[in-house]
Amino acid sequence: MTRKRDFLKNSMIVAAHPDDELLWFGSILKDVDRVVIAFEDYWPDPKMGEARRKALAEFPHHNVSSLAIDEAATYGLANWQSPELSEYGILLNKRYKRRILKQKVKRFLGMSAAPKITIREHYKSNFFRLYNELKPQLTSDMNVFTHNPWGEYGHEDHIQIFRVLEKLSQEIGFKLWMSNYCTERSLPLAMTYFGNHELNTIQLPVNKRYADKVADVYKRAGCWTWCDEWKWFDHELFIEAPREQKLSQTQSKLIPLNLFNINPVASAAS
Repeated sequence: MTRKRDFLKNSMIVAAHPDDELLWFGSILKDVDRVVIAFEDYWPDPKMGEARRKALAEFPHHNVSSLAIDEAATYGLANWQSPELSEYGILLNKRYKRRILKQKVKRFLGMSAAPKITIREHYKSNFFRLYNELKPQLTSDMNVFTHNPWGEYGHEDHIQIFRVLEKLSQEIGFKLWMSNYCTERSLPLAMTYFGNHELNTIQLPVNKRYADKVADVYKRAGCWTWCDEWKWFDHELFIEAPREQKLSQTQSKLIPLNLFNINPVASAAS
């Protein structure tokens, strides 16, 4: 039997939402040892959690688990023209107040199980929940694959997952790898991670046949959150995660990116 490549030994994908493990890690999804999904229930759409649980129960990978954390519904609430990180992920802008009002109305009408805390408080509490849930599952000899620090197309939850694992990697010592997907929206934040150092990278072909198989599971369950016209990239590049932002450089090397432009569906959960 062919031995696994070193970077896939004792390997784990940690993804924010069900289908993220597919969209950004399609070249390694079939081969990693474990897949861990962070979020399930999504209060703006009360049906989403059950649909996700159904999809995960039918998932073709042999070792997939969910932390079953409730989403804070933060997508689109950061200032992506001038993004600023926080201790818990990324700073949310004033628009979040309008979503809090929507949250209160839905809760009043009995339309969802929206939490009674604010979205900012929920986002902050999720950071600590993620940290405490993931820490016992990680060891120093692991290869952990996760979102990049600009959140692929700019998702606040993706950034939070990266920040949690960045902290845990510094404490535990496992090797942390990030995806190379990016959009124009998230590029300003991505630019702050470009540096003049040599990058430790791995390029692999996307397993499109397996990706289609997994996507069909989500579509049948009714929780596919991406567009049906999405075309898989031919290759993905995984980059050993930087230890910090590179905010001021006389010369910066562009990280090879899978750059795309897309409008996610209204739920914006992935």
